Amino acid sequence: MGMDSLSRQLVRGKALLFIIVLSLGGSFQLGCNITLISSATPFIKSFINSSWTERYGEAPGENTVTLIWSSIASSYGFGALFGSIIVRWITNHLGRKRAMIWNNAINVVALGTMIASRFANSFEMIMLSRCLFGFTSGLGMSIHALYLGDSSPKKIRGMVSLTFALFLSSGKLFGQFMGLSEILGQEDWWNILLGIPAFFSIIQMVTLPFFPEAPRYLLIEKGNTEECKKALQFLWGPGDYKLEIEEMLLEQAALRGERSKTLLELLRDRNVRWQLLSMFIIQEAIQFCGISALSLYSFSIFQEAGIPVGQIRYVTMGLGLSEVLTIITCGLLIDRVGRRVLLWVGFGIMAVFMALMTLTLELKDYSFWIPYSTVALLVLFVIFYGGGPAGVFPPLSHEIFVQSYRSAAFVFIGILMWGGFTVVGFIFPFLLVTLKSFSFVLFSGVCLAASLYVFFILPETKGKTPLEIAEEFRKIRVCGSSTDMDLCLETKL
Repeated sequence: MGMDSLSRQLVRGKALLFIIVLSLGGSFQLGCNITLISSATPFIKSFINSSWTERYGEAPGENTVTLIWSSIASSYGFGALFGSIIVRWITNHLGRKRAMIWNNAINVVALGTMIASRFANSFEMIMLSRCLFGFTSGLGMSIHALYLGDSSPKKIRGMVSLTFALFLSSGKLFGQFMGLSEILGQEDWWNILLGIPAFFSIIQMVTLPFFPEAPRYLLIEKGNTEECKKALQFLWGPGDYKLEIEEMLLEQAALRGERSKTLLELLRDRNVRWQLLSMFIIQEAIQFCGISALSLYSFSIFQEAGIPVGQIRYVTMGLGLSEVLTIITCGLLIDRVGRRVLLWVGFGIMAVFMALMTLTLELKDYSFWIPYSTVALLVLFVIFYGGGPAGVFPPLSHEIFVQSYRSAAFVFIGILMWGGFTVVGFIFPFLLVTLKSFSFVLFSGVCLAASLYVFFILPETKGKTPLEIAEEFRKIRVCGSSTDMDLCLETKL
């Protein structure tokens, strides 16, 4: 389906407005929170210094400032980890819509805490606020992906689910824009800057009640065919949606009334071991490919590259714009080329750019143009990240699990994502100090390993129902014997 056909379908009902409203409390806020902290870095470090000095009568050591700053940066991921763990319980009890609405209320508390931290002269309050913002991001991200995937027709599921990544990168770009010194990137405004996502929560709390619950949730989990049909008509325009409803009924029959699985049941089920392994490898590759470090510590990375401090925020905005444009391009390709090709090619080329960046960082003092070649490599890295892993993962993670496994699967994915994010957020400042440019060699190796796994193992999911995709994963075989160490992997390449 082309972009024109997609645009027509989006405006037949209220789907386009629904996607925008849903994103404001989901991936858009996540993107904002990730990049806002980078713009506020020098001001928060200065605040830590002044707060510590006023409290204890002496300036803190460099290691103390680094430790407190790393704790602030990683507290966001720590909170998000807890948010993602409870997503199954919340969505099963409240549904997708009510869970998202209540999630926004916590953001208002986080906003008040962040604003008050500066006046209370407390860096601990910044940690608490970032932890609360992290909690709502971890929960909101998972609800957003579930809600969006459960509301999308099969033919355009890839493109619609891709809007999750589009608004994530748009949120990053918006955060970078608001962090400019001409806007809120000033020492007197950093606490307001870090509270910006909560204002979008208020918008969503007011508007989301006017939209229906997710159609797949209404039929498969609640057994309400009539409400499911009304929701589809509200979102996608007039029609009987016979094929979509029949597909949901088939999945409901295949599940035979099974209740939603817990995380422990998911991990113990051998029928989904390849799906879990695939999600583990791809998600951890996304976390440790270098993009999390780039988002959190772009200011420090560009300083290390030799870019003048006054130009750094504009360079990061260029990176953000590149990611947005690339994900839009990915939307044109994902339901034509397929998920698998975009993934292995994206990871493979990202590995090359990370390796080359190690070289340019090492040679930055040899010529004035070398730091700018580092920026060029980062732009190319972000382009292939946006057109590959970032664009493909949201629809893929929704497609490969049937309804009864899906909530638990998002708990699993959330734990992987935010656990990795917290680890990267905490250790990268020390890694950059210790290994300097050679830290990017580690990222290159991760990208290469992920590319090889996707190329040799992962089946294509384009245009298939969750039941058909589950069957594709069951066809993967590992064969061997106790006397022969050779392994034979069979999958559809």
